[in-house]
Amino acid sequence: MGSPRSALSCLLLHLLVLSLQAQVRGAAQSRGPGGPGRVGGLEDRLCAQRSGAARNLSDPAPSCPGEGAKEQSGRALPKVTQQHVREQSLVTDQLSRRLIRTYQLYSRTSGKHVQVLANKRINAMAEDGDPFAKLIVETDTFGSRVRVRGAETGLYICMNKKGKLIAKSNGKGKDCVFTEIVLENNYTALQNAKYEGWYMAFTRKGRPRKGSKTRQHQREVHFMKRLPRGHHTTEQSLRFEFLNYPPFTRSLRGSQRTWAPEPR
Repeated sequence: MGSPRSALSCLLLHLLVLSLQAQVRGAAQSRGPGGPGRVGGLEDRLCAQRSGAARNLSDPAPSCPGEGAKEQSGRALPKVTQQHVREQSLVTDQLSRRLIRTYQLYSRTSGKHVQVLANKRINAMAEDGDPFAKLIVETDTFGSRVRVRGAETGLYICMNKKGKLIAKSNGKGKDCVFTEIVLENNYTALQNAKYEGWYMAFTRKGRPRKGSKTRQHQREVHFMKRLPRGHHTTEQSLRFEFLNYPPFTRSLRGSQRTWAPEPR
């Protein structure tokens, strides 16, 4: 048998090992999910900070469990707003003041202007300044939907179910409404509101093309807005009035501003 001193040292060493094991187990439990320890609370705070930064940076992957539902609910607001704007753009606005403009539509393919003739024919063979090429465009909604009619004949440009452009004296139908789409090349395309995906188009000879055979990237659907020859804008709302205000100088403190008279 050993001496009493060696047995006491072995007992103390065994107790020290047990205490260290107990501390390790306690730390592991405090790091677990939902643990009440200080380490778990610190991880929760860091996790919340990372998820907030991810939301600011539009990170699609949530940093912590349970953050995915919060991000989805926060991102649903822009979709709802876009849907509201889209729905309101499809409804005719009968209350707001309608904007009426006058211009010509220059066809990219024919090199001429769109005209509405008295025999209800529509083509893109008019020269600049032709009275039949003068078009009156009035807004239908607060968006970019418009109704186009000839200033000389008063007939509206519409589209039938076969995609053919026709002229009507009554343009209240949805087939007489077009959506103005500004393209990347600065040209404008007119898409029919009733037949989505069908555009107003003309061939190189100025003849109308069926809307069912048109696409947005085709040159036949590209137009440029031009004012008629000799036409000048007379709207008062487009004129700017400039006002001269006296300059201001900073005070000595820098927190208040005092007005100084103009030098003579």
